[in-house]
Amino acid sequence: MAKINIDNQDAITYQTEELGFTILGGIRLDGLDRMRVTLKVEVLNRKFNHYLDHPDIANLAIRQNLDLYNHHQVEKLSRLIADRLEVGNSPVVQALGEITDQLEGYRLQQIEARKQEQVKPLKVLTEAEQQQAMAFLQQPGLLERTNEMIGSSGMVGEELNRLIMYLIFTSRKTTRPLHVISFGSSGTGKSHLQEKIGDLMPDEDKIEITALTENAFYYFDKGELGHKLILIEDLDGIWSALYPLRELQSKQRISKTVTIKDRNGNTKTIHLKVHGPVSIAGCTSLYEDNANRCFLLYLDESSEQDERIMDYQRELSAGKVNSAAEQQARYLLQNVQRILKPVTIRNPYAELLKIPKEVFKQRRTNAHYLAFIEVITFYKQYQRDIQTDEATGERYITTTIDDIREANELMKGILLRKSDELSGATRHYFEQLKVCLESNVEKAFTNSGIRTMMRIPLSTVKRHHAALLQVGYIRQVESRYTKAYHYEVLSYEEYQQLQQRIITVLDEVMEGLNGSVTAHQISEPDKRKKKKQLA
Repeated sequence: MAKINIDNQDAITYQTEELGFTILGGIRLDGLDRMRVTLKVEVLNRKFNHYLDHPDIANLAIRQNLDLYNHHQVEKLSRLIADRLEVGNSPVVQALGEITDQLEGYRLQQIEARKQEQVKPLKVLTEAEQQQAMAFLQQPGLLERTNEMIGSSGMVGEELNRLIMYLIFTSRKTTRPLHVISFGSSGTGKSHLQEKIGDLMPDEDKIEITALTENAFYYFDKGELGHKLILIEDLDGIWSALYPLRELQSKQRISKTVTIKDRNGNTKTIHLKVHGPVSIAGCTSLYEDNANRCFLLYLDESSEQDERIMDYQRELSAGKVNSAAEQQARYLLQNVQRILKPVTIRNPYAELLKIPKEVFKQRRTNAHYLAFIEVITFYKQYQRDIQTDEATGERYITTTIDDIREANELMKGILLRKSDELSGATRHYFEQLKVCLESNVEKAFTNSGIRTMMRIPLSTVKRHHAALLQVGYIRQVESRYTKAYHYEVLSYEEYQQLQQRIITVLDEVMEGLNGSVTAHQISEPDKRKKKKQLA
């Protein structure tokens, strides 16, 4: 029996003694209930010279698109081939049947191969790699050393943001993953930061998305997204998918009911369900309804950061960057992620914690704050003894005061942003405006004057001034002489005062925790003394 030739997948061929068949354009891999093809059939006149007496037949080719699973179409085509090319009908029917059987097997093989390509293989660490990663996780000052290693992997600057993002990405392995949005002006490196920290995560644990349709999330396999990191390059480009994105963040699952037709033409209802939990990261700004589900990281747009990046670019161009060392740092942190195991976290100090009252959306922010502390504890799992709950048998590790202290240091900026009435872009503009006015010893300013002084578009200046007027951070004053309007800043210290209030609350929490531990330590000898007296 002849076999199909798949050397060219866009022109699959099959030959009998008399005829040659070509499947033009190959076959589609979706829709297993049909097999639509475009078939070209021609006489093989090189072997059968008697066709040379009939040049009209020898040069004739029949082209027809049909569904090989449709019996009526196949029967009609076989009669056409037999009639036009003057061959027997039985060999044609047999050839079409063999082509169908082989194409069916070939398609199933291709579908399975595609599934295997989509499933990223799990890397098996060697004993040396495991020991190296474990030794890294067991060393003191783990967060500081991790931040240094992130810098060694090629991430320049952004020391605070990069460590926060790394911990948020690590949270994908917990039961309450966190989410993050990188916010900043065009060209400030939002995608670069996300990409660099994403490179420190194992390939098998992340899904990178450039574009996304409205229903794309619903067609993942039920558990395909579980504990995955989803990296979206540009959130502005996926507005249609924002609803399932929000549901994945909030509920860690999505579902949808759709109607389809079966092969008999009957309509039926099916339920599509996809489960998380997932950690989602994206760049640029989002609607508030999405943003308050995430940690917001505002990138460093200072001139010092610009210089650091440009210095690195120059060193890279000069060949002075040790790319091998950067790659080794990335491999180490990837392996560190691989050996982190699921474990329950208990925070014995949780009831003593609180967040500043100035924070908007307090319930959600409080949950994020507690989850962030748990992530730090989770990351330090190789430095903790695993305990067992005698009542339930559950195994867990506990949060320490040092975990909370480190979380507070990292969260101060996040909580400040969550408490600010201004958007990140307007706040950045307002702080620059204050510095500019103070350096020029000016109190009054106009739109055009600030545009010239700060070298930014007039439309941007007007947009920020409108926002500042709305919340009462500047006021509009009419000139007594020219009747023209100018603006004045009402308070130069409001942001620093807000920052100080947040820091004060967190510091008071830490003092309370330290006091509770001291009281506990003092009470223990008293308890032992009392027991001794009773004895």
